Amino acid sequence: MSYTHDRLLPGVTIDEAEARVRKALEAQGFGVLTEIDVKATMKKKLGVDMPAYRILGACNPRMAHQAIGLEPRIGAMLPCNVILREVEGGTEINAIDPVASMAAVENDRLHQVAGQVRDLLKAAIAAA
Repeated sequence: MSYTHDRLLPGVTIDEAEARVRKALEAQGFGVLTEIDVKATMKKKLGVDMPAYRILGACNPRMAHQAIGLEPRIGAMLPCNVILREVEGGTEINAIDPVASMAAVENDRLHQVAGQVRDLLKAAIAAA
């Protein structure tokens, strides 16, 4: 089972891709709670260079509330991360598959919510 949903945006810069992803996430009810510039962090902490790599911590408040109500400790697995990676010829988008990430939790109702979140994330990635 794959743990991400992926899309390549040929010829699109990471900044352009990020703007598109944010807009597409918002259209699906997500907001971005956290932002990590991995490239900048690796340069600052380790002195190493790498291609642009950003992690956006996306959250759909309605779905998160539902999940926390079903499984209070599930917050340890939130938010849903969306990665933007500079690759040869463009930017790749990778979004977590919540069904795969929640597979370790034995709660069928939570798995239903994860399926709904997966569908929303897939729609956002397709629209970006």
